[in-house]
Amino acid sequence: MAVHEVNLPTSPNTLKTKELPVFEVQADQNLASEFHKRLIEMIAEFEIGLDEHHEVGMRLVSFGQNVTLRVEGIGYCNPSLIRFFGTAEGGASMELIQHVTQISFLLMAVKKADPANPPKRIGFKTEEEQEEDV
Repeated sequence: MAVHEVNLPTSPNTLKTKELPVFEVQADQNLASEFHKRLIEMIAEFEIGLDEHHEVGMRLVSFGQNVTLRVEGIGYCNPSLIRFFGTAEGGASMELIQHVTQISFLLMAVKKADPANPPKRIGFKTEEEQEEDV
């Protein structure tokens, strides 16, 4: 991961009297892969609070109607697309592709799809965690 140093003067007078502060800026902080990591962490945190009768669902809030997606996976395409995979309440397969600047959804607990089986836990892992398992 590339790190760039950025020098920011506070005023023209500062240039003459003080050394400029150095800030580290990650070059890829706005890539979809970085949003993907943060979304995984947030969904995993939400999932911890679910009981054995519920799974993770999303209420999509930008379609002018109530659309609930039972989340089964999440992906990305750099530099700026996020992909959500899952099923609708009726069981139809769904995939939502959104630009990172347009992501807006409500995480919610939904009744598990198959009452006879344990709830599906997404169990997201970052690329680094997957590499550690190998």
